[in-house]
Amino acid sequence: MIDSYRHKGLRKKLVETIAEKGITDMKVLEAIGKVPRHQFMDSGFIEFAYRDQAFPIGSEQTISQPYTVAFQTELLNVQKHDKILEVGTGSGYQCSILLELGAKVYTIERQRELYLKSRALLNKMGYKPYFFYGDGYLGQPKFAPFDKILITAGAPDIPQELLKQLKIGGRMVVPVGDGSGQVMTAIDRLGDDDFKQTEHGYFSFVPMLKGKQ
Repeated sequence: MIDSYRHKGLRKKLVETIAEKGITDMKVLEAIGKVPRHQFMDSGFIEFAYRDQAFPIGSEQTISQPYTVAFQTELLNVQKHDKILEVGTGSGYQCSILLELGAKVYTIERQRELYLKSRALLNKMGYKPYFFYGDGYLGQPKFAPFDKILITAGAPDIPQELLKQLKIGGRMVVPVGDGSGQVMTAIDRLGDDDFKQTEHGYFSFVPMLKGKQ
């Protein structure tokens, strides 16, 4: 899998761009600088891989804008060895960033085509998350509790089943809202039935859907 000096130079510029937009966590910036984003995109879009934009990846899904990936990751406050549930594998790009940060990732994708594609790609690249094909709303109770939960699609409301799978002291990051825009929301679990919720600006995600397709 080719990762040329040109690709690395474009990644360096991308890191500078998202830093200028306000991302300050050096570990997150380093991870963005390491992961070859062009390998997650269809061949027709490779020339756009290091623009700070979202692009289609098939199945009516997108690979998120790098700034958005960095913002969610920074907000999640990933620590080495964190056990993270990612809802919405998509292209696998966000998952690879979490793995670069030293997390243990359990990732769910409901679109079978994307599930198979991202699993094959990440394995080829040497990344080893735990992959699941299924309904993200249900999470993975068998492997709960999780230190962190990251949702990479717009949820109309906060998924209560996933909150149950968050450990006390853990954090969930989820874009909440219907339609074309969502509010990036962080939820910290302080106790069995004690949660603290904060809002962190508007973003645009594809909708989080129930079931498998």
